Amino acid sequence: MGLDKSYVDRVSFKKDLFKGKVVFVTGGAGTICRVQTEALVLLGADAAIIGRNPEKTETAAKEIGQLRNGAKVIGIGGTDVRNVKSLKEAVDRTVQELGKIDFVIAGAAGNFICDINSLSSNAFKSVIDIDLLGSYNTVKACYEQLVKNKGAVIFVSATLHYYGVPFQVHVGAAKAGIDALSQTLAVELGPLGVRSNIIAPGIVGDTEGFKRLRMGSTLEEITKRIPLQRAATTEDIANATVFLFSPAGNYITGDIMVVDGGQWHIGTGMSASGYPDMVKKRSLGPSKL
Repeated sequence: MGLDKSYVDRVSFKKDLFKGKVVFVTGGAGTICRVQTEALVLLGADAAIIGRNPEKTETAAKEIGQLRNGAKVIGIGGTDVRNVKSLKEAVDRTVQELGKIDFVIAGAAGNFICDINSLSSNAFKSVIDIDLLGSYNTVKACYEQLVKNKGAVIFVSATLHYYGVPFQVHVGAAKAGIDALSQTLAVELGPLGVRSNIIAPGIVGDTEGFKRLRMGSTLEEITKRIPLQRAATTEDIANATVFLFSPAGNYITGDIMVVDGGQWHIGTGMSASGYPDMVKKRSLGPSKL
């Protein structure tokens, strides 16, 4: 569920915290990244949201732009994060229409349930290309703006690679790579004034990703295995985003902010139910190359 104007009154952040700032968001029409963008816009930022589907992306941009009087939000569809030239075109348009880029959220991602025996090499590569290569390409395309404006990057990762999660070998590998990418950029770009951090959400309720990945478990069953006894909301992720981009986060770089209610400390809440029978059932059969 998205945010509305009451967010400004509900949170501890200043109303015009990001006045004059511009954020560039890949995957900005998706559930989590859209709400991240909404929070920043409500707190004064202008935004460009980037996606593959022109209609979905442009519609989301118009809706986000209505959250604050005077907000400028553009939707740039038809952009493939796997193609750095496509992203560079989106960056050029953003700078032309909004003036600059201060913040970058690399959130474009792909995921599905599949065991390694059934996962083709092409399918594995596809997720690596969207998640990891796409994240690299996003920073590459935004590099000049980030350095010029001493900006900050947030990569949307996950906790899947902190422990073994069945049927997520493709995504776990991609997210581990994103974590390494961010940490390297923090060291490499820090002297240039650019910060790079990770937000690693746990289970975010009422999202398309949760519906695909819960593997038969109900939300109630899963939340019982989360120390804080609830799934994350998209607003939880948005609040972490605001903090890291705000002046309060100015000395934080190369960090991973896990927003999962403590779940990763006790293992996966999605795949624990029915293990190991579900693994045996799904992993037998002819291998897909």
